[in-house]
Formats: sequence, C-alpha cells, structure tokens
Amino acid sequence: MSDLPLALGIDFGGTSVKTGVLYRGNLIEEAARIDTQEFEAAPPLIARIHETIVELRDKHPGIEAIGLGVPGFVDFPSGMVHNLTNVKGWQKIHLKHELNELSKLPVTVENDANCMAYAEWKRGAGRGMQNLVAMTLGTGVGGGIVVDGRMVRGANYVAGELGQSSIDYQGEAGAYGNRGSLEDYVGNQQITDLAHAAYTKAGEHKDRSDCAPAKLTTLALQGDPIALEIWDQIAQKLSTALMNCCWLLNPEAIIIGGGVAKAGPLLFEPLERQLRAQLSPPFKDHLRILPARFGNEAGIVGAASLALEEAGFDIDD
Repeated sequence: MSDLPLALGIDFGGTSVKTGVLYRGNLIEEAARIDTQEFEAAPPLIARIHETIVELRDKHPGIEAIGLGVPGFVDFPSGMVHNLTNVKGWQKIHLKHELNELSKLPVTVENDANCMAYAEWKRGAGRGMQNLVAMTLGTGVGGGIVVDGRMVRGANYVAGELGQSSIDYQGEAGAYGNRGSLEDYVGNQQITDLAHAAYTKAGEHKDRSDCAPAKLTTLALQGDPIALEIWDQIAQKLSTALMNCCWLLNPEAIIIGGGVAKAGPLLFEPLERQLRAQLSPPFKDHLRILPARFGNEAGIVGAASLALEEAGFDIDD
C-alpha cells in the first residue's frame, strides 16, 4: 500500500464522531466512535478527535490527508465552522486550522451532505457524471449539487441546502424563517407525525414508534393501504422539490440516500412517476433516479476522498 495514498475521513454527527481510513475508495479500518454529548465545548472534543487521528496514523503511516464532514454551515476555503447542529459550543470554530496545527497534515472541512454527494459522484452511483443532484433523507434533509463537473458551493459556500427549499409558500416558518421547507415535511419525525395522524383518523390505534419510516415500509410491503398512501404522499412532496431542481439544473441523475430511502421501490417508483409527469422531454429524457451506493459510510468516504483531491492526489483510480 505504500505507493498509494491513504486518507482519514471523519464523519461528525450530532451524537457521534466516526473516523475511518480510506484506501482506493474502500474503508480499511474504522475507529471507535466518539460520543459528542460527553463534551461541553469544542477544544476537548477536538483534542479527542486528534487522539483518534494519532492512533490510526500509528497503524497506517501512509495517511496523507484528513477530511471532515460536519452537519452545519462551513466556510470551505478556511475550514471555519459557523455552527454545528445539535452539538454544544460549536460556533465559529476554525476546525481546519486547529487540526492542521495538531496533525501537520492537509485538512479539508466540508458540510456532511456535500461529502455524501462527493462520495456518490466520485465513487458511487454518480461516478463519471458531470451533472447531478444528491439528496440524503433522514432526521433532516441534506443535499449536494454537481454542475459541469464541479461541486456547487455558492458565494458563501453554503449552496445545496435542498432541505430548506420551499414546497409551500404558505407553510409554517422553519428553523431559519423560510416557509414550507421540504425538511419540515419529509424528515423522519414529520413522516412519523403524518402516519400517526392518518392511522388515528382511520380509527386505528398505533404507538408513534409503530409509525416510523422503517415500520411504515414493513406495513406497506404487507399491503397496508394507509402506509402505501403515506409513501405516495412523501413521494409527491419530494417530487415537487426535485422538479424545481430539474428545471433549474437539468441534472443527469438524482441520487437519493439516507434512512428514509431504505423504503426502496415504495418511495422510488411513485417519486419517479410523479417527477417525470412534471417535466418536459429535454429535462427528463436522460434523467435517472438512483439509490445511493453508500450508506452510513458515505460521510467518511466523501470526506476522505475530497481531502485527497484537495491535497493534490488523483483519486480516479
């Protein structure tokens, strides 16, 4: 392995930090997760992350770069984190500088959804494409955009927040004041709320835990009409947002991952049908709706791959 570079990918979630070593696009080792809730401020957590970096570098001396994906707004060139979702004490943290000083390696910091999009573009379902939209559906909705073979980051490096696009101009104000944001309709919690209300209205008593997306998938596969209708409604909401993306960006593919996407054909089939009904031939003739290749490892793979490329290595092996 010594003739080929390795990289560390760090997926910084709201509850835990996952770290892995990437070699030729494959994870060859993952470290024990770090519980973010054990830390009240950024410095001790950064120190703990550095300890993990040291441990993995001792075992894999060929590591040439470090990439981090974080759930928040990031100034990409400087690697300054404006804020982290659900993590205490993380406002305006110069994470790239801090870890560069500690590790003496090139460090790249990027939004976690952009890391997922990068992983799918470079090594996953979108490999070889020049124009794509990637979306991750889970507790929230994240996204990343590639246009003409380049990641779209925007004037302040925060482009691609598909979950904050509106599907109802009269909808409730979201976390950022924007009305009717997609995330407020198709996140895990919102799907559970929708299903629970539908079963209650139909006179069927179900605990909220029985209305979560995974349970809805099981019920729908068994032919439950309410569960099938819920997935159809979710597909309709998604198709509205993605229709706007298609008219604006004309992508080759839309790649969808995250826990909600595990519904498979229950989500993808009505989504494709409803989306294509809203598009003209030049926008839909070559459009592909694809499940993501990567699951929970997408953040690590994307962050590590991006770090290698930013450090000047050719990752198209």
